Amino acid sequence: MRYSSLGRIINSLWMWADRNYPFRLPRHLETNAMNFDFPAFLVLACLVTGGIWLVDALLFARRRKRTSAARMVGSAYATDAPADGYKEPVIVEYARSFFPVILIVLLLRSFLVEPFRIPSGSMMPTLLVGDFILVNKFTYGLRWPLLNRKFAEFGAPERGDVVVFRFPQEPSTDYIKRVVGIPGDELQYRAKTLYVNGEPVAQTPTGAYLGVGAGADMTDTDLRLEDLTGHEHRILVDPLAPDYRCPPFSALATGEWLEVPEGSYFVMGDNRDNSNDSRCWGFVPEKNLVGKAVMIWMSWDTELDGFPVDWRRLGNLIE
Repeated sequence: MRYSSLGRIINSLWMWADRNYPFRLPRHLETNAMNFDFPAFLVLACLVTGGIWLVDALLFARRRKRTSAARMVGSAYATDAPADGYKEPVIVEYARSFFPVILIVLLLRSFLVEPFRIPSGSMMPTLLVGDFILVNKFTYGLRWPLLNRKFAEFGAPERGDVVVFRFPQEPSTDYIKRVVGIPGDELQYRAKTLYVNGEPVAQTPTGAYLGVGAGADMTDTDLRLEDLTGHEHRILVDPLAPDYRCPPFSALATGEWLEVPEGSYFVMGDNRDNSNDSRCWGFVPEKNLVGKAVMIWMSWDTELDGFPVDWRRLGNLIE
């Protein structure tokens, strides 16, 4: 995809500004921003603003109206009274204005879509560092915010789905990986090849990978097309790296077949030799699922040459 004229102009202006006035966000700010519990903030803000509005409507609004009406009747001139009959306190006015907006955002993020930012290269080449993605929250069922209790069932993850989930060993941290094993599957991983139910998952070499920006260090890694029981996607493989860069999980350590238990999933990163996934720490419980990654809506990488937005990735569906 070629840049538009506007894109070329923006890119030229950014390159000039970056050369003369370089700016980089401090890393401690990037790290802390990812730990902010936005859903909890939305719920709290919704309760506070809605509570203020409700209490005022039930206890104080009618009293203000009666007082204002009495003043108007007793006034010698109608112009001595407020034009609207009474005036709301500022805090009530702000609460009444913000509550609907906060409620809509809360409902959208909880039950429809939620945005996430990709912080690492474990899902390259499918997802790059700095990609901003949308996650479908209702594909696998709806859950109450904060309580994480499912109240509506719509479907279950399939092999090949890219999913966001709460890391089992640290539930406050969100991870994103690809589902390679569903309940009942028997898995093995050896010599860079995944085996599902006795059959090797086919891989077709497509050449050497050319990384850009923050992913430049993955240049010359093997780029392969993997066919995961009918679901094709690209992966990166380093033939010289060991199969495991962490202590293997359970039966995988001895080369035995590992069965995925009911209500759990086995996940792996597409960057097979640079991913902390189920090979290291085990299964993802169904209750930890957040949603299915569906689309890239922004790609911002400050290590790119020129303007940090990769326009070619905007709007790409996640396969």
